[in-house]
Amino acid sequence: MSSAFLGEVMSLVMFAVTCLVLMLGFPVAFSLAGTSLAFGILGWWLGIFDLRLLGGLASRYFGVMVNEVLVAVPLFVFMGVMLERARIADQLLQTMGMLFARVRGGLAVSVTIVGALLAASTGIVGATVVTMGLMSLPTMLKAGYDPKLACGTICAAGTLGQIIPPSIALVILGDIMQGVNSQAQLALGNFAPKPVSVVDLFAGAMLPGLMLVGLYIAWQIFVATRNPEVAPPLVVDVDKGLLREVLTALLPPAVLIIAVLGSILGGIATPTESAAVGAVGAMLLAVLRRQLDLAILRDVMQATTRISCMVFVILLGASVFSLVFRGLGGEEIVRDVLSAMPGGAFGAMFVVMALMFFLGFFLDFIEIVFVVVPIVGPILLMMGLDPIWLGVMIAMNLQTSFLTPPFGFALFYLRGVAPPEVTTMHIYRGIVPFVIIQLIGLCLLALFPALATWLPSVIFG
Repeated sequence: MSSAFLGEVMSLVMFAVTCLVLMLGFPVAFSLAGTSLAFGILGWWLGIFDLRLLGGLASRYFGVMVNEVLVAVPLFVFMGVMLERARIADQLLQTMGMLFARVRGGLAVSVTIVGALLAASTGIVGATVVTMGLMSLPTMLKAGYDPKLACGTICAAGTLGQIIPPSIALVILGDIMQGVNSQAQLALGNFAPKPVSVVDLFAGAMLPGLMLVGLYIAWQIFVATRNPEVAPPLVVDVDKGLLREVLTALLPPAVLIIAVLGSILGGIATPTESAAVGAVGAMLLAVLRRQLDLAILRDVMQATTRISCMVFVILLGASVFSLVFRGLGGEEIVRDVLSAMPGGAFGAMFVVMALMFFLGFFLDFIEIVFVVVPIVGPILLMMGLDPIWLGVMIAMNLQTSFLTPPFGFALFYLRGVAPPEVTTMHIYRGIVPFVIIQLIGLCLLALFPALATWLPSVIFG
């Protein structure tokens, strides 16, 4: 057995062992770094890995720390947590629920719309699912909604923060795709490649995100029309001042969304600068709603620090993994396998999307982005795929990682706040139609790449 072949086999075994360790519940960052270091030392002992490659970790870590784009991550996290503490979702759910109260399936539609608004203003899946679970699930059950439809609606609406910008997932994925695209273009001999930025992914994800919202609402209306007892209308007296209440609840977050996204897409500010504007704007909204004091500010800062540290420590651990994986020759075997797939670029893309969808059953989107995308991304882009379209396809695919059992985080978030009469099977069965809808949306995006590439081309030429 040649040393090259042995190294490639070891790289695949390392990938499998890492996934197994993560599924056992060990801390992600230490699992990535520890497993890869163990295989690196074993490879050095077998004479198939050069430990001097690990000397490049210092420059990689320094590059992460000085990366201005990644500064947007803690700022967007702060913005989302502050808006959640300011009880923006509570007021939106109450007013939108009253606005659609007399329509069959109106509560489900209002939850989806509020989920889209919260996605564009917070981008934090856990906070959105928990808030809507506490506020809307008891109301939907009391109104006679089927528990499966109610649970599926809340979980699906809560995950829209993955695909609708400004999304933390898109910020992280955009930074990874920028490096992946540069690597692929240099390998092709293009030493002046057109850059791919977080802004491009923000623009590219707008239409697919809105398409998903439309598909969710269409399904809810179809179910309510076909089986009225599953999603009955509410019998309530609509207040004459309801329109004013809706505008009062809707305008402040809408202005903040326009300020953040508008400044990014309009080229007025970078994502990091816009994230700072969003963080300050979220504080001002909290002050206006009298929901900000030193205790709340301390809680928000602690939550921001905790989430940001988790993201960056995973990124550092993933750097060790990718370095050892490449040092063992894993990139070559992945390239050979994808290149040998029937159907060319389409076959390779299908295999990668299927792999990510499968990994989403067990791993979080951050782990998949940091581990899988740097390995397969350059190979796919060297086959001629559009980097913006590829990035949005990955983002929409990874959105399912929050919905697919057994480890879908949105399911656990809702299970933690659901009343006792709502069983785990209600939640699992309820999300099945929405997972299918997301797969349909993914297929539509695959068939019509212009859904992701048209808006960036119009805005940025």
